[in-house]
Amino acid sequence: MRIGKGTRLLLLGAALVIIDQVIKILVKTNMSIGESIPVFGNWFQLVFIENKGMAFGMSFGGVIGKYALTTFRILLFGFLTWWISKLLKREKTVPTGVLVGMTLITAGALGNIFDCLFYGLIFSESAPGLVATLGGHYAPFMQGKVVDMFYFPLWTWPDWVPFVGGNIFFEPIFNFADSCVTVGAIYMILFQWKFFSKEEEE
Repeated sequence: MRIGKGTRLLLLGAALVIIDQVIKILVKTNMSIGESIPVFGNWFQLVFIENKGMAFGMSFGGVIGKYALTTFRILLFGFLTWWISKLLKREKTVPTGVLVGMTLITAGALGNIFDCLFYGLIFSESAPGLVATLGGHYAPFMQGKVVDMFYFPLWTWPDWVPFVGGNIFFEPIFNFADSCVTVGAIYMILFQWKFFSKEEEE
């Protein structure tokens, strides 16, 4: 039986969300805040942190900002899902790459939405020297913290380089969901911009 394109995209999105959540749950229940595990020397490390706000550890406006950001993420996820379903109705004229790129972004958004909605309700608090357990309750609904773990301090800029001297090339610690959003967005900007330019003209 031939699987339709919509079903394949749904399976891809589900697989990405599951991978994201498995990684986060393993980190959350086996590492304490600030703990670091070298993966590839000092170039690639697992460093467990949590953030209350946006991707790559950025923050946004306290408790009220957190509610606003989580609500925005949910609305964005709904909009992207609607947009993908609309494009699927024209699948013969829509490049597969566009649909895959949008699925990556949508799955990444959903992965971080899960953290915000439910992690505060199902996990105990993580802290330095303290590993969280399932069955706790550290925050209300929509106030959960996003789990981040991937860290790539590839090199430190020489001190003589203006503005960035002495700083690590890429300091943010991020998660798999952030990667999905970033890869999907960059892919579409670099390789699918003609499609969106055509859409705008039409």
